[in-house]
Amino acid sequence: MGDKSTRKKNYILEKARGVFQKNGYRAVTMKDIVDACDISRGGLYLYFSSTREIFEAILSQEDYDAKTIIDAARGNDTTPAELLLIYLSDRKKAILNKKDNLSAATLEYLFESRQLGNASPAKKRFNSDVNEIKKLINEGIEQEWIVCDDPDAAARSIVYTLEGLKTTAQTIGLTADEVDKEIEYIMGTLGLVVE
Repeated sequence: MGDKSTRKKNYILEKARGVFQKNGYRAVTMKDIVDACDISRGGLYLYFSSTREIFEAILSQEDYDAKTIIDAARGNDTTPAELLLIYLSDRKKAILNKKDNLSAATLEYLFESRQLGNASPAKKRFNSDVNEIKKLINEGIEQEWIVCDDPDAAARSIVYTLEGLKTTAQTIGLTADEVDKEIEYIMGTLGLVVE
């Protein structure tokens, strides 16, 4: 795909993201996206064949996966505990971010796409995040920074908790202090103290 095509595709995804944020997943039509992009229907279909395809492309663009965050923070003397706290702090920002949030649309997409199983971009991200957190916990155990009997269960629990906090923040609301308490609890279960 050439530069012009890539720019056009990214433009469509940017505009479509706003439509999904505003309307959710189920209510959005290709016409809504055509209108938001101010392009022809044929122009849109050159790049995408359905709203599902567009939404999945938006999900795959999300750059907040655990590996990206942890790799960006990793330094020569950054401990696994510090890396985990950096990751959790980044997730806190996303949890509390009321703007630019696809949570409602993503939940609708997930309910509608259950048959996709592990092929779902959201499921792939979930599994990837669990694996990255598990690696970090194992690294922390090896370096004696973290205490954990079951790194796989702990990593899953952390990712489940973060997903639950994100949903709770968007539905009934959460304060920064409430999210901080959850982060402290997560760190505490691994034998770590947040100062």
